[in-house]
Parts: sequence; C-alpha cells; structure tokens
Amino acid sequence: MRPGNRLAIGMERVLPPLALFSLVVLLWYLATEVIWDRPYRLIPGPGQVARAAAENAGRLASAAGLTAAAALCGFALSLTAGCLVAFGFSQSRILQRSFYPYAVFLQTVPIVAVAPLIVFWFDYGFQSVVVVSFILSLFPIITNAATGLTAVDANLLELFELYNASRWQVLWKLRLPHAVPYLVAGARISSGLAVIGAIVGEISAGYGSERFGLGYIIFQTSGQLKTEELFAAVLASALLGFGIFAAVSRIGEALAGRWQSY
Repeated sequence: MRPGNRLAIGMERVLPPLALFSLVVLLWYLATEVIWDRPYRLIPGPGQVARAAAENAGRLASAAGLTAAAALCGFALSLTAGCLVAFGFSQSRILQRSFYPYAVFLQTVPIVAVAPLIVFWFDYGFQSVVVVSFILSLFPIITNAATGLTAVDANLLELFELYNASRWQVLWKLRLPHAVPYLVAGARISSGLAVIGAIVGEISAGYGSERFGLGYIIFQTSGQLKTEELFAAVLASALLGFGIFAAVSRIGEALAGRWQSY
C-alpha cells in the first residue's frame, strides 16, 4: 500500500471521532458555561476539568500506571486461561457441557457480591485487583475462542479425517486458524472489561494510602464532591481503556493478517 493511501485511510479513521469529540466538548461547554452558569453545579465545565487534570497530572499518571498494570495482568491471565478452557471445550463436548454453565456464572454474578470473598482470600492490594479484572474479562475469551474452535465446516473436518489427520493436526491446522478472528474479537472485548475490572477492584479491594489507582481516586473524589477531579479521573480511565483496546486491536489485526497470509 502506498504511503498516500495509508495516510488517507488513517485520516478517514481519525477525523470522524475527532469531529464528534470536538462537538461533544463544544456542547458540554455551552451547557455548563453559557446555559447553566451557576456557581454551584454538579457538572463542571471542560475548562475546569482540564485545570484539575493539569494540577493533578502526576497523581493521575501514577494511578493510571498502577491501574494499567493490574488490567494488563488480569487480561493476560484471562487470555491464557480462556484459550486453555476453549481448547478443552473443542476436544470434549462433555467437558464443554459440564463447565460452560460455570463460565456463564462468572459473567453474571455481581462482582460487588464476591469482592469481599476475594479480599478475604487474597487480602487487600494488587493481587485482589488482578483477580477481579481476571474474573470480569474471562468470559469473552472463552465463548469467542470456543465458538471459533468448534464452528468449523463439517466438510473440512471430513477432509482431514479422510487423510487420517491426528487430533493435534486438526486442532493446529484447521481449528486454530479458523478461531483466530473469533479470538481477536474476544480479546478486544476482554481488554475493555479488564480495565473496568481493575477500576472496580480498586474501589472494592484498594491498595492503601500510599499506592492507589484510578478507581480509588474516583471513589474518593465522588465522596468528597470534588467533581472536577472526579471527571478528570473518569476521563483518564476512559483514555486508559481506549489505549489498551487500541493496542490489543492493532496486535490482533497483525496476528490475524499473518495467519491469513500463510
């Protein structure tokens, strides 16, 4: 692809969300600074949020780094465990029928209800936050990878059977390449849930007074009605989630393209 074409494609991807973001900020400014111009208000203006973010840049950056580390650890664990479980499901229908309802249970159970148990088992701190992130981000990996590994064309399976392919050859040369796009889609969903899980885990499990993530800042500022700092922490969380999602999407597209090139 020529550099000019790449630039045009990049602009087509970047300009629409930037235009929408600019429109949202403009409407936000008009709503808070012009229409609803009151000294005491629950929604700060974009200028106030920007000043709060600048004044607390070091604190937010340190908290974002800790939250990102927990989210990435939880995502890595969910990716590893989810793929292993999906491989087991693809090899045994009995295993899938036995364990899949419990995978659904992990997705449907309120994490706030099990957070005290996680803290009791793993104590307060980084490890409990990683566990919460892992639990929330596991199910999309399992369901997408299992779907990709099992939803294979029956004619292709018969062809491999005709050539006396072993179970390992069927898994490596047929099921796994077919599952890559599904796994990439699941990883994208899981990466966002991992960030949410890390923030929820920080609110429930925390780190302490010396080390804290974005979830602790959100919980603290909401209780103290520091809305400017609260909005700044929420925006930092959104940027963190977007960054991890974009990185996972980019890596997934590269891996999918490499698999398809062979």
